[in-house]
Amino acid sequence: MGVSTASPAEGVRLVTADYPPVNALPVQGWYDLADAVRAAGRDPAVRSVVLAAEGRGFNAGVDIKELQRDPGQDALLGANRGCYEAFAAVYECEVPVVAAVQGFCLGGGIGLAGNADAIVASEDAVFGLPELDRGALGAATHLARLVPQHLMRALYYTSRTATAAELHHHGSVWRVVPRAGLMAAALELAGEIARKDGTLIRLAKAAINGIDPVDVRRSYRFEQGFTFEANLAGVAARVRDTFGRNEGEGP
Repeated sequence: MGVSTASPAEGVRLVTADYPPVNALPVQGWYDLADAVRAAGRDPAVRSVVLAAEGRGFNAGVDIKELQRDPGQDALLGANRGCYEAFAAVYECEVPVVAAVQGFCLGGGIGLAGNADAIVASEDAVFGLPELDRGALGAATHLARLVPQHLMRALYYTSRTATAAELHHHGSVWRVVPRAGLMAAALELAGEIARKDGTLIRLAKAAINGIDPVDVRRSYRFEQGFTFEANLAGVAARVRDTFGRNEGEGP
């Protein structure tokens, strides 16, 4: 359990999260994921990274139960800072990051996948931000990188999800494959990238980030301010406390 790394092919680093039962990451998990992705990008032998997860789904966001167990604000502050670091690590990784998404990609999962350079998804993958149902805000910055603006707003306000096929239609998912073929498809794309010259691929990543119309770090940080406001107002805890009763153990 935790974050692990492997080198499945020349020039490719695989970073895998495994936090049963639903890959809702604890505070330390976000930092560990950030460290693993940044370390992969710094390695001169690595030319692409695959970000993956074990189990039922890619990522269910923050560990809500960890927040509920904390009588103060330390877990909340840690989760926000940890998410910020993990999302930034994916975006700023010195080489392209391919997200291999299966099952559910929710909350913080949108932050990771939305900041990746490419997404390969299984046929059963769904993407969404159930934040309003869980006493939180945030990651609209990253959902807006996956779907058009008005669809992003509707998904955000309703907490509904979009399928991998829908995202493929919008051009944000590279390929949709059967779950059994997900890792092979992600590694195929990462391997094709890794065959490029290492110096050029790093320059290309820096150049593409440099022309992005939205500063994802600043935009997400702005969103986090409203999360803090919701917590100070008491509304976040009130909604969050209904999470376990209304939705069981998660996705």
